[in-house]
Amino acid sequence: MFDRAHDLVISNSHFVDNSRAGSGLEILLNKSMPDAFHDSGARHPPPRCHYGTRMDYIAQITSWALGTSDHQEPILWMYGPFGVGKTAVAQSSAEALKPENKLIATLFFSRSNTNRDDPQRVFTSIAYQVATICEQFSDLIDARIRKDPALTTKSLPKQFEDLIVSPLSKIDVAQSGLKGCVVIIDGLDECRGAADQSEIIEIIATSARNQTTPFRWFITSRPEDSIIQTMNAHSVTSVSSRFELPVSREIDHEILVYLTDNLNQIRKHYCLPKQWPSEEAIALLVEHTAGLWIYAATIIRFIKDVDSFGPEDQLRIVLEFANSISRKVGPRNPLAEMDLFYVLIMERVPSNVRLTVRRVLFLHSWDQAGQGMGLDRIATTLGLSLQQIHRSCATIQSVAELHESGRSLTFYHASFLDFLKDSARSGDLCIHGQLLIDLRHELLDSLQGITFLSADSSRIVLPPHIVLPEEIDIHEYYQSTVFLFFDLCCFADYPIDTITARSLTRISFSKLFGLLPLSASRAIDGYEFRKRLPAKFRGRILWQSTCPFPGCLNTKAWIWGRNENAEIAYTCLEAIFIADNRLQAFTAGNCRCGAPSVPSRTISREHHQHTRALLAPGGFGFTADDSVNSSSLSPLAPAFVPRSRQSLGR
Repeated sequence: MFDRAHDLVISNSHFVDNSRAGSGLEILLNKSMPDAFHDSGARHPPPRCHYGTRMDYIAQITSWALGTSDHQEPILWMYGPFGVGKTAVAQSSAEALKPENKLIATLFFSRSNTNRDDPQRVFTSIAYQVATICEQFSDLIDARIRKDPALTTKSLPKQFEDLIVSPLSKIDVAQSGLKGCVVIIDGLDECRGAADQSEIIEIIATSARNQTTPFRWFITSRPEDSIIQTMNAHSVTSVSSRFELPVSREIDHEILVYLTDNLNQIRKHYCLPKQWPSEEAIALLVEHTAGLWIYAATIIRFIKDVDSFGPEDQLRIVLEFANSISRKVGPRNPLAEMDLFYVLIMERVPSNVRLTVRRVLFLHSWDQAGQGMGLDRIATTLGLSLQQIHRSCATIQSVAELHESGRSLTFYHASFLDFLKDSARSGDLCIHGQLLIDLRHELLDSLQGITFLSADSSRIVLPPHIVLPEEIDIHEYYQSTVFLFFDLCCFADYPIDTITARSLTRISFSKLFGLLPLSASRAIDGYEFRKRLPAKFRGRILWQSTCPFPGCLNTKAWIWGRNENAEIAYTCLEAIFIADNRLQAFTAGNCRCGAPSVPSRTISREHHQHTRALLAPGGFGFTADDSVNSSSLSPLAPAFVPRSRQSLGR
């Protein structure tokens, strides 16, 4: 308030501090993706070109960036299939431009790492990095976000305009040193959502055409259809140039240098004989990598695996694989060989932990919100200790790295998860398909046993076949099991199967939700869930009717189950909540279905007795038709009212 003030005397005054907590830059950072920056600790050590390799591509990019190339367009697109080293080239180019003061911002997307794939954080991340370099820009953006912190949540065009274009228009770009600086966006195809990928390109191209930003934009991606179509639009081609990074045998000599240097480091580390590996062995590896950098890098990590019998044995396995593989895929097919090498890696996982590893990979790469579960949450869900999860993950360290925190995995390349999610490529190793269905069956079987044995949430009893590690709280385990089961029921492309649906008709939904902690809830789309059920089971599992609670006027209440297994679903803003909502509903003055209640009144003892009778077997006597004529139900139809206030409060 009194910056640089001195020798002041103030008396009889009243001050009101209207400043906001935290600076605008702090808010901007919290809405950015710092793990995706080229020098972030999360990416250390980042993939970069091996010394002396890919020099021609790096020179082509840096000459364009410095304005000495024949191509003067402000956008440069490098495209190529997976595994050819696009990220390594982008990283090395960033490191080459940094000393030249020509690098202004970087983003390295990764869809296998969930804090590096958010399209809503692209322009916030770029704005933050510009602010760290240009003080004038920093002051402007800080004040702007302090005034309106919601700027960081606006649409992509609005973010670009308010967080980048507008502040830049207020500074002397030439004097600031920003003119001609480069923004590197690597792996745009790994940004979440094809529509957002295209929109990002279009926003950048519009800025380049209208010269509203002084930057050059270097973008890399796989040649996905949506990206190709956007890049081929006249509005983009007029301000861009492109080149391909192909799978090519012309770089065999570079692969040879990479393999030789890394194998020599391994030999020295393990004090192996000087003749290891043989020239014939290296030549065979070069032949089979066939210009695919990810193949070579994965081979090296496989040979270095500390949880093995040593590099000599690991190299022997790779050579045996290479000698046998040509008969399966034919010559010069490194992409098919990469898949088979992933098969080899997974088949080397001990059979007694392979299913756990596949489940960990599935859960870590997906949950209901499209975000990966942390390993601690996966451990709770699977009923395993975190140490058991870590031991399982140690078997795949040639393709994934366990973070020091021990709570997350980083995959070296997205192609590994792409392979495991595609049943046509991975077969029985696929982490979708039957794995998902079997997990769904297992979770529901556990829930049926728990609901049968348990009286209430204070006395949850596990079936004999479930033995939890001491570190797992039984209530957290139950909550995780319930939520994951319903998440899996909503998983895209996998409708609820007949076995699951038939089991759901027999489970007590009132007990299933009543055992949850009162604070626990998970929202699902009722219409979508019902649509995913086999048609003949829909009316017995989830259906809509006039709310049977006396006095409620809701004609579209969702109800789980039938007869003694039935329970009203608490609904808010068209979402059904998987929760024990009895106490919250009454506390909020709502009916159990979520609708506003009629004026509160005392519920008599006789009313409770009537309700208990209605909830007894046969008390909720609707037929099991797929639809129910709600107009035929009276306001005093069999009701789901609390059995007693004591039962509400547990």
